[in-house]
Amino acid sequence: MTVFLQHNRVKLALHTLRDGTGPRLLLLHALGDRSPERVPAELEGWPGSIYALDFTGHGSSTVPAGGGYTAEALMGDADVGLAATGPATVVGRGLGGYIGLLLAGARPGEVRGVAILDGPGLAGGGDRPGPAVVRGVPGALSAPDPFALVELGSDLRPREYVRRFAVLATEHSPYANPVAVCGRQRPAWLEAVLEVPGVVEEPLEAALRRFAVFG
Repeated sequence: MTVFLQHNRVKLALHTLRDGTGPRLLLLHALGDRSPERVPAELEGWPGSIYALDFTGHGSSTVPAGGGYTAEALMGDADVGLAATGPATVVGRGLGGYIGLLLAGARPGEVRGVAILDGPGLAGGGDRPGPAVVRGVPGALSAPDPFALVELGSDLRPREYVRRFAVLATEHSPYANPVAVCGRQRPAWLEAVLEVPGVVEEPLEAALRRFAVFG
């Protein structure tokens, strides 16, 4: 089942991959990707409902004209999704993992743990300005939006800025070790996150077992 959520002028597609009772899980996809049509195999063991959100410019969500994408705008997307599902564990792939961390720092009481997985968009544009990028717009107004691919694939992620969200997540969450790094990629921002007490490296299966207890 899919419902559409209003976020400013954007309609966001929130998919229910599996309905049920118990702890909720919200899946955030990678850059240029979309929500899966069914529960991924690695999440089959989750004991409760599983939802997946299409970010702006992706999947079945609105593709705005002219770009203007930022990670913070997508964090707003995820916040709207979280408000609809209620408190949930967040699993993010690639860019979705970065957005999931920002959301955990902004909503430590509602995010019942975040697992960061490898995938497109995880590295971003590094932590220092680089050369200007010339944008091309073939396929504009169709998903995935080429503006999103360029702008979110080259966004700046200063180490201390991102680290601050990890600190907010770990210090203000009512749960122990609420941030789990479950992939192999280690961009500079993620190395900074791993320095924060309360952030752990562990397989996704182990993280999900812990987070399911949080409810």
